Amino acid sequence: MIDMSTEIAGVKFKNPIITASGTFGFGEEFGEYADLSEYGGICVKGLTLKPRAGNRPPRIAETPSGILNSVGLQNPGVEYFAEHDVPKLKKLDTNIIANMSGNTTEEYCRMAEILSDTDISMIEMNISCPNVKCGGMSFGTDAKTVEALTKEVKKYAKKPLIVKLSPNVTSVKEIAAAAESGGADAVSLINTLLGMVIDVDTRKPVLANNTGGLSGPAVRPVAVRMVYEVRNTVKIPIIGMGGIMSGRDAVEFMIAGADITAIGTGMFIKPDLILSVKKEISEYMQKHNIKSCKEIVNTLSLN
Repeated sequence: MIDMSTEIAGVKFKNPIITASGTFGFGEEFGEYADLSEYGGICVKGLTLKPRAGNRPPRIAETPSGILNSVGLQNPGVEYFAEHDVPKLKKLDTNIIANMSGNTTEEYCRMAEILSDTDISMIEMNISCPNVKCGGMSFGTDAKTVEALTKEVKKYAKKPLIVKLSPNVTSVKEIAAAAESGGADAVSLINTLLGMVIDVDTRKPVLANNTGGLSGPAVRPVAVRMVYEVRNTVKIPIIGMGGIMSGRDAVEFMIAGADITAIGTGMFIKPDLILSVKKEISEYMQKHNIKSCKEIVNTLSLN
């Protein structure tokens, strides 16, 4: 018998695989392809305080081993989500994680307050957003800003708070440490890498917004390295993500230090990918006589 259950920040997961925010919507479409109750958890599409239409198209571009997206946080707003989507999602026997994005500290705090009064399991705070009060620089690129933001939002978050880290920084270790100092219950990484695709015939960017976030298998080695670095910097739990396409990919993240893993872009290719990843992790554990998935975490051998 093997035990695939785990726990982070007091929240129990039946297995160490969840969906990554930004790729899963609110679950309705994917429910046609798999029993979502078999997932360790569902992290929903990024929410903002007010509804957003997102960026103008084209806003998705395929790249070698990945995609570039500039969707622009299209969503119905946090209050609509709380009233209409949470009741439907809670019918599923799995953890629900709400992802939120803001342009000011006050927006983040208000969203944390609203989400805390809903029946979700955790809140994930996306800090790759522009801080409009500081000239538009991303919240997640300055350690002092990350610590201050996390500390303030924690005052309003009655649910465990995950801080989602951007890879577009000088030192992800420094940002992770700042989130921990601010009171984060966990960190998740990585968010997308900033990229660009150019149409060589028109000599114009393929995306209407010029640049976008790169995700998919191409980013996995970068993500694994950053998870490893962060694991050796902080003591709080880590959710690892970035290009997972198989059980072995997920195990790689866990060996590097991730307590649980998240799958995003891969589900565009195979909508029920989480189920096969779950099966492959189980097979890996049986092959190596591992009784609990917790035994895999942070076991990298450098000798």
